[in-house]
Amino acid sequence: MKKASLLMILGAILLMGLFKFPLWNIKLGAPQYPEPLGMNIYIDGIQGMNEFDIQNIDGLNHYIGMKTLPKPEEMWEFSVFPIVIGGMAALGFLIGILGYFGEVSYRWFLGWLVLMTILGILGMYDFNAWMIDYGTNLDPKAIMKLQNPDGTPMSYKPPLFGHQKMLNFDAYSYPRLGGYLMGVGMLLTLVAFYIGKRSKMKTNENTI
Repeated sequence: MKKASLLMILGAILLMGLFKFPLWNIKLGAPQYPEPLGMNIYIDGIQGMNEFDIQNIDGLNHYIGMKTLPKPEEMWEFSVFPIVIGGMAALGFLIGILGYFGEVSYRWFLGWLVLMTILGILGMYDFNAWMIDYGTNLDPKAIMKLQNPDGTPMSYKPPLFGHQKMLNFDAYSYPRLGGYLMGVGMLLTLVAFYIGKRSKMKTNENTI
């Protein structure tokens, strides 16, 4: 059980990487931009990959009526996410410590993982909903008004995950280091659960 608890503690600690490294990245490439434009999405705000990327993206978006990229104070998520991540990291660390001293069972590891998974799904849903609004709720007075072949207004929503062609731009959306650290942390918690379960089964066999 001690080995499982140490993995649980390590998994929780890895979440803290989200306070330093970006969770997600969206990159825009086009022939007129030899070096793609991009933005790194942190749990507390958005930063350009390069110094003027945010200004350039906002400038392009202005022509098609898209909103400017939000500042931290303009989205409640950037205030709540750090609290949620910090709270889950602290809770996971506490569960690991209690498990190490035999105060809680391995089932608590799975409970933490389920809760973290639910919060992650809700976060992705919220992120996708923001991108839908960002890419479809356009200013009717925009300089450029482009339509799909069926006559409906064109959407400029970036993909939630993967690649998508938007006009002459190639949009790429993938996790960054903070997101990978969170994934590894959750995987370690799952491993901790199975190791704890196996340890408990062996203990029960030895007592029979």
